[in-house]
Amino acid sequence: MNGFGWQAFAQGLAPCAGAALAVMLVTFAVALRMGVHRVVDVAWGLGFAAVALVSYGMSAGDGDDTRRLLVTVLTAVWGLRLALHIARRGRGHGEDPRYEAMLAKAPGNPDLYALRKVYLLQGALVWLISLPVQAAGYLTGPAGAWAWAGAGVWAVGLVFEAVGDRQLARFKADPDNHGKIMDRGLWAWTRHPNYFGDFCVWWGLFLIVCQAPAAAAATLVAPVLMSFLLIGGSGKALLERHMAQRPGFAAYKARTSGFFPRPPRH
Repeated sequence: MNGFGWQAFAQGLAPCAGAALAVMLVTFAVALRMGVHRVVDVAWGLGFAAVALVSYGMSAGDGDDTRRLLVTVLTAVWGLRLALHIARRGRGHGEDPRYEAMLAKAPGNPDLYALRKVYLLQGALVWLISLPVQAAGYLTGPAGAWAWAGAGVWAVGLVFEAVGDRQLARFKADPDNHGKIMDRGLWAWTRHPNYFGDFCVWWGLFLIVCQAPAAAAATLVAPVLMSFLLIGGSGKALLERHMAQRPGFAAYKARTSGFFPRPPRH
């Protein structure tokens, strides 16, 4: 049987929220020192890793140790890889155009506006989206088929995200590709292998808690919200609006899946 420690889970919610908030506040201080707010994108992955580690400590003695360790390692590996990738990508660059545009319209102090609209909002999202990670630590039954199925879906997602990011970085590093649309490798199968990878990672982490249906029902909002952000929010939809006028994008869009991978049309 797979039980769920509701009371212990509820008691762990506040410390996990505190971990997400602490990461964002430290990042805000770093951003003020550096003079750019793009560093908050690095904090996104770090925030999830911090929440996973705090949740692991809070759930000690309450849940199955194998599942607790599994979900913590999977979340931390994903978050740290993403943070390192974004940090390398942004090295030597100035402010992100998204934040420049937002801060140019900010009422009052732009930095305080960024604190409210970016840092605190992202901290809240990190806490909410990580609910399955937090809940997994309080499942009392042994890790079974759901846990390993979730780890498998997570692995597919990590491969898509990491390989897609690497392929795009190599493509952009070649001066001959300046202004061209990346349509090779995984990018020939989906216009957003990195976002599809994120999608799989978070549905995989959610599957780990599905051994306890009540815990799954209580945390379903997390992968649903992440899916919305990736597909209709700040991910795919926003990026494609930005790319719509680029030469070659219309043809690329016509032959390549918008999200879920499939062979390209010819």
